[in-house]
Amino acid sequence: MTATPPRDLVRLPPRDAASSKRDHGRVAVAGGAAGMAGAPALAAMAALRSGAGLVELLVPESIVAIAASFDPCVMTRGLPADADGFAAAAADGLAARLAAADAAVVGPGIGRTAAARGIVVRLWRELAAPTVFDADALWSLATADAAVLRDHAGPRVLTPHAGELARLLGRDPAAVTAADRPALEEAAATLAAEIDAVIVCKGAGTLVVAPHRQARNDTGNPGMATAGTGDVLAGVIAALLGQGLDAFDAARLGAWVHGRAGDAAAADLGEVSMTARDLLDRLHVGFRAAASRS
Repeated sequence: MTATPPRDLVRLPPRDAASSKRDHGRVAVAGGAAGMAGAPALAAMAALRSGAGLVELLVPESIVAIAASFDPCVMTRGLPADADGFAAAAADGLAARLAAADAAVVGPGIGRTAAARGIVVRLWRELAAPTVFDADALWSLATADAAVLRDHAGPRVLTPHAGELARLLGRDPAAVTAADRPALEEAAATLAAEIDAVIVCKGAGTLVVAPHRQARNDTGNPGMATAGTGDVLAGVIAALLGQGLDAFDAARLGAWVHGRAGDAAAADLGEVSMTARDLLDRLHVGFRAAASRS
């Protein structure tokens, strides 16, 4: 466990005593499907815990009541749905709501339907706000032509684990082993430069790569290999984007804070018993540590 952040890790600026919630960023999270209300909710709650002033959760109307029940501090809106999640008719509403945000998350629990794929690709190309594409959104982007990935309207952060990264690179995720990690990271750096995006290569020793920049993260532990922790990371990064950090700095600070929260959870609960909700409850440990350097 590394408790001391790197000296060159960016800090959030101090908050003005006269500031309001509208000064700390509006984050919108789009995702969810039947049985997957928790994934976008975790991202939304993480964004709140990471300093976002306002967070809106956009989910299929069929699960809006479930999604709204997780946290009363999150604003929740339902959009047109079919049996599998967002209907194609949700695309315009999603685009409009996300355009009103300072930063966004797209993908947690959104599913792999044709409608979801169309929505993800449209948002990738059209959304001007800095946006984190995570989880099933990465599956949709992996099916898109390379020219599509090069054509986007705003800053982009992708947060794949090893299998999702392999798929983005056109490789078979089922064939990936630990020995493939160095080659995957090298290819991720090349892809980041080609599509002008930041890629967070999640896993032991998470690597954050961007065109001409990269950094290795040294926080985190194996107990974080559990459902929902990636959704939490996506929300943390989006909150930092909404507070004005650039994509690389937001991704790097987010990865460090997220891993430090995981280390605090492991110290309290052990690696076996920790869950993604335990990270939510300890994000403050990471942010305090990141801010307390001498």
